[in-house]
Amino acid sequence: MRTSLRGIAALAAATLALAGCEALGITAAGVGMATGVSHTLNGRVYKTFTSSQARVKEASLGALERMDIKVVSTHRDGPVQTIAARAAHRDIEIQLEALTRNTTRMLVVARKDGGVLRDEATASEVVAQTEKLVGKG
Repeated sequence: MRTSLRGIAALAAATLALAGCEALGITAAGVGMATGVSHTLNGRVYKTFTSSQARVKEASLGALERMDIKVVSTHRDGPVQTIAARAAHRDIEIQLEALTRNTTRMLVVARKDGGVLRDEATASEVVAQTEKLVGKG
């Protein structure tokens, strides 16, 4: 009986000692993911760049060209610049929102088959290629 109580006490002490590690691990993972990684929500891929809207637009157009994706149109609505493109039964929309003079938020959505399905992998690659070109300055 004493042995099992000691075992339970040791297990309880270990559990209490490790209880804070989960929060620490989640925080560390979150910090690591924030560097160079975009965020996704419902097939939409987001990334904020520390670069002007004009620079991110130039890099986005370069990324689309590099990926051999045809630009269909571009237009501006206030602080948001929108680029529409098309490739292999996918409609790709890129929105570039100027948050400040040197900060731009990018949203990419790639819709398949008339907009029913979303292609997160293609949207993520557009962001990744744009990021490479923004980095080259």
